[in-house]
Amino acid sequence: MTTPPALLIAGIGTRDEKRADAFRDFVRELGARNPGLPVAGGFTDESPLPLADAVARLADEGVTRFAVVPLTLIPSERAERDLTAALDRELELRPGASFLRARPLGPHPRLLTVLERRLDEALGGRPRSPYDRAETTVLLVGPGSTGPDANAEVHRAARLLWEGRGFAGVETAFVSLAAPDVASGLDRCALLGARRIVVLPYFLFAGAALDRALQQAEGWALARPEVEVLTAEVPGPAEELLELVLERYREAAGGGADNGKADTGEADNGKADTGKTGSGEAGSGAGDPVAVSPVVSGHPGSPAHVG
Repeated sequence: MTTPPALLIAGIGTRDEKRADAFRDFVRELGARNPGLPVAGGFTDESPLPLADAVARLADEGVTRFAVVPLTLIPSERAERDLTAALDRELELRPGASFLRARPLGPHPRLLTVLERRLDEALGGRPRSPYDRAETTVLLVGPGSTGPDANAEVHRAARLLWEGRGFAGVETAFVSLAAPDVASGLDRCALLGARRIVVLPYFLFAGAALDRALQQAEGWALARPEVEVLTAEVPGPAEELLELVLERYREAAGGGADNGKADTGEADNGKADTGKTGSGEAGSGAGDPVAVSPVVSGHPGSPAHVG
């Protein structure tokens, strides 16, 4: 019987100590909940928690097969490129190793459940009437990217979050590198008639990006006291997020259990799987290819206002 691969959690490069600490705690929690599964994690590029160190630690324990779960909500060319390069370097050091690539987390129903709960907590955490949500507009704030496809994923998440949840609307904004910024997003909410706005971060852990988003929101709120502005917490190490990472792991491990190679077969020639599927679209369901990660999905941007 083939030994299941270890779980390697890959963050996309950061020098943010606060975010790295939150990532480290998440990896530890996942390992503690699954004592029979080797678990480690790190970031690509320069980081206080390098992915190479995580691979080395697992390799020292005798691991040769890895299922790699990108701990990112938004697939992007940069994330794909950085992770592929990092795994290629590991294959050069360890020719006998194989890396199975899982899909990014994306706006999965489990994650949407966490986001909805964070909104309810920001609104006071008590049972609320449908009227309360109908009077609330959400501003979903992504980190921002120079890549339009990555930014379009935030619009996609906003649409999915709005569907059937009764909010007046879900707008989008970005911390940096893309428009609108948080202040401009709040301006749009107000122009559409919002008198209560919840700023909801669309990134997993606290850190510099969250701090900048909150500063922008607080500055805007001080200048517009007639509008109630609330801020929600990041998803963090929620139960659903832990379960989603394991779901992605099982998809990747199941897809490569027979021969330990990625579906494209590129591991045979010493390269990590590039994660391209035949359609070029991100997988969206149980029937999608599961042992590879998607290329940028390229979903067209939703209209700025959904509601």
